[in-house]
Formats: sequence, structure tokens, C-alpha cells
Amino acid sequence: MNKKKWISIVSIYSIIYMVITLLNSILYLGNGIYEDPSGNWHELDRAMILLIGIATFELCTNLPIKPLIFRYMIAYVPSQLLAFTYVWFSGLREELAKTAYRDIWINFTSLFILLCIVNTIISVYKKKRNTAF
Repeated sequence: MNKKKWISIVSIYSIIYMVITLLNSILYLGNGIYEDPSGNWHELDRAMILLIGIATFELCTNLPIKPLIFRYMIAYVPSQLLAFTYVWFSGLREELAKTAYRDIWINFTSLFILLCIVNTIISVYKKKRNTAF
């Protein structure tokens, strides 16, 4: 991978992390919670889960498998299992919320689907643009 690709990956990671963290803070403040009850571990956990997600997205955009839906599923299933495993290991350091696995499934899957939709739109656009010329 070249330097430009690494900069792009780090930029995407940083922007998504910032948006998720800001959204989380806004939701907490809207509910009258002025400090993150999970503290710094929650921030590190969010960073690790996002890293798994970004690595998965890079994997699914570079796999030489067609159609796209199969490529997405081949990347999604093991990465979701890895995210569940990470949650399980984090339960060894502190008690998990009763909805921890449901929450990680919803958050991971929704972000993954969003990124897949964006990737599909970009792929279709590039294909149309290349066939137009």
C-alpha cells in the first residue's frame, strides 16, 4: 500500500471516530449525563472496534470476489465475530452491560452497512464513468 492510501485510511478512521465520539457525547448530555460512566476504557474500546471495522472495510474493498454482496459477507462475518470476541474479552476486565452484544451488533453492523452502501455507490459511479469514456 502506498503512502496516499495509508493517509486516506487514517483520515477516514479519525473522522469516523470523531463523529461517533461527538454523537455519543451529545446523546449523554441530552440525557443529563455529564461524564461518561464507562470512562477511558469506553474510548479505547470504541477505538478498537472502529479499527476492526475499518480493517474489515479495507478487506472487503480489496477482495477479488464478485458479486459485491458476497465480498461484503465474506468480510463481515469474521469481523463481526472478532468484534464479539473483543467484547467478551473486555468483559474480563469489567462487567458488561446486559445489552453489550446487542449494542455491538447494532453499532458494528450499521456502520458496516453504511460503508458498504458508500462503497457500492462509488463503484457504480466509477463503472459508469469508465464506460462513458
